Amino acid sequence: MASPQRISRVRGQLLRELTDIVGRMKDPRLQFVQIVDVELSVDMSYATIFVSTLGNADDKKQILQGMHRGLGFMRREIAQRMRLRYAPQLRVAYDDTTERAARVTALIDSLGGAQHD
Repeated sequence: MASPQRISRVRGQLLRELTDIVGRMKDPRLQFVQIVDVELSVDMSYATIFVSTLGNADDKKQILQGMHRGLGFMRREIAQRMRLRYAPQLRVAYDDTTERAARVTALIDSLGGAQHD
């Protein structure tokens, strides 16, 4: 089992490498995708990639399909770029934190405007 410091270092490097890899992919569905975070399992055998984008539900669905389709390529690239015994199995999840934050901010603003009247 890896130390928390090693997991943190590998996680940071994975985030940088995956951002570069996805940015170079030719799939038009991934044109506006942003990798928000990478979560690494304790044994470093699995990595969950959290992605985000601006757009509607159909855009999100298309991005997730494009990311799933490119997972093999991304894992192969990670294996070539990073010095790891095993490249982690990659998973993709949509991160809606920014959308939730925008909704909360809008609710707070609407409440604040109502109190000042």
